[in-house]
Amino acid sequence: MTLLFNDLVAAAPLTIICIVGLLVVIIEALVRKTDVLSCWIAGVGYLAAMIAAVAGMGSSGMAFNGMLTTGGYANFFAIVFSTAGLLSVMLSKTYIRKEGIEHGEYYALLLFAVSGMMAMAAAADLIIFFLGLEIMSVCFYVLVGFLRQRPTSNEAALKYFLLGAFATGFLLYGIALMYGSTGTTAITPMTQHAGDLAGNPVFMIGLALLLIGLVFKVAVVPFHMWVPDVYEGAPTTVTGFLSTGGKAAAFSVFLIVFAPKLLVAVAPLREVLSVLAALSMIVGNIIAVAQNSVKRMLAYSSIAHAGYILVGVVAANTFGSNGILYYLLAYTVMNLGAFGTLSILETPEGGHLNFDDYAGLSTRKPILAGLMALFMFSLAGIPPFAGFFGKYYVFAGAVQAGYTWLAIVGVVMSVVSAYYYLRLVVVMYFRDGEGQPDVPVSPLAFAALVVSAVAILGLGLFPSFIVDLTSHFF
Repeated sequence: MTLLFNDLVAAAPLTIICIVGLLVVIIEALVRKTDVLSCWIAGVGYLAAMIAAVAGMGSSGMAFNGMLTTGGYANFFAIVFSTAGLLSVMLSKTYIRKEGIEHGEYYALLLFAVSGMMAMAAAADLIIFFLGLEIMSVCFYVLVGFLRQRPTSNEAALKYFLLGAFATGFLLYGIALMYGSTGTTAITPMTQHAGDLAGNPVFMIGLALLLIGLVFKVAVVPFHMWVPDVYEGAPTTVTGFLSTGGKAAAFSVFLIVFAPKLLVAVAPLREVLSVLAALSMIVGNIIAVAQNSVKRMLAYSSIAHAGYILVGVVAANTFGSNGILYYLLAYTVMNLGAFGTLSILETPEGGHLNFDDYAGLSTRKPILAGLMALFMFSLAGIPPFAGFFGKYYVFAGAVQAGYTWLAIVGVVMSVVSAYYYLRLVVVMYFRDGEGQPDVPVSPLAFAALVVSAVAILGLGLFPSFIVDLTSHFF
């Protein structure tokens, strides 16, 4: 019992989120009309988990018989996931009421999704990683279809579930083959003995299948086709959470399993990842240019950003790995800010999501337009915002590793992305809107956008703070 208590304390952020999630479920079962109460309880739970993660950042260790890592790397991602959850809750309170889906289980699903993400980032064993992935995925399947009266939401949930289940089959079969060839599901022995295992065809096939499952979750080309339809059909606040927390969770496992030592030992795998990164940057950015829906544009840009982050994985060095952690934190706040703005301006029927609908926004809602412009500048990688330094770190890592061509592709595609991001800014500030509705702005949702904007500026002005903080993780 003492050992279990010590493990629960060591994994405090995960423990807190699980307890709060169960509390919300119990309250939902006992009390009517619990959405407001569940919202505040969830918000407090995320704050408590964030504080616990910060407090335990300096100490690293293992828990639950070596199945979970604690402190350091795991706690950094706990902060990222708690931030994504907290901002999503702040943005959701008014949004789900506007859409008529104010149910307490919405917040329970957000909490349990975060618990799955935390388990993935803290996994020292492939079984824990798979368990965390499935907890997160099941919650997202339900959340994507939460607009039950809207056919596009039902369609999005079905597509995501079917394709996700298919990808899970690849992933689980890969884990089985890796276990069969090594006799263990512990991740560290696999990465430490990668040179010896590289000659084992069963292990390599298992690794390839595991890679397929992971690249589906991060939406890398050619496993990206689900993204635009799922992102467009899901509730907008869920889309923001899925595109940030879900992506960060999958990349947290990428850095653990496809560690630099493994990629250096298995050179062909590194080349495959470099091609996937290049294709994702090219396909995501070029198709995003042709979109008239802001939501679909951000969906395709999410594919491009997955390519940028994958460049850091290919680099397989400390510079690239630190760059990924910085990029994921920056991407979380700037993309949640962008989708948060969409959720505020969206009408209950799912309208007001096209570029033309934002004409004259600078006149009607100047502060909201200014915040949206800041998010677009950061996503485009314009200095001194956080998005610029995120790309700088991963590209510099690639150059350091000898993948200069990949960095060049990234820079060129970043220029392309500036077109569709700045297009929205031009529409907001240099075109007049006619007959556009004047939507109310919730103080809580507005506070979430301000927090995101401040975080983007802070990360952009002091980028070395995060890099120095994460430098001892690798």
